[in-house]
Amino acid sequence: MAYKITDACVNCGSCDSECPVEAISEKDNARWIDPAKCTDCGACAATCPTEAIAQG
Repeated sequence: MAYKITDACVNCGSCDSECPVEAISEKDNARWIDPAKCTDCGACAATCPTEAIAQG
């Protein structure tokens, strides 16, 4: 199941560079993970300073 970014996201962008499949983009002034691209690796969640990324 793909990861999701919660409302705790502060749009810092630290997760972008960690995603090996480029599934993260900016949407509505926050980051968003495309569930069709997400491979469920968890790299983004490990780097999020606000712990705003959770498994779907």
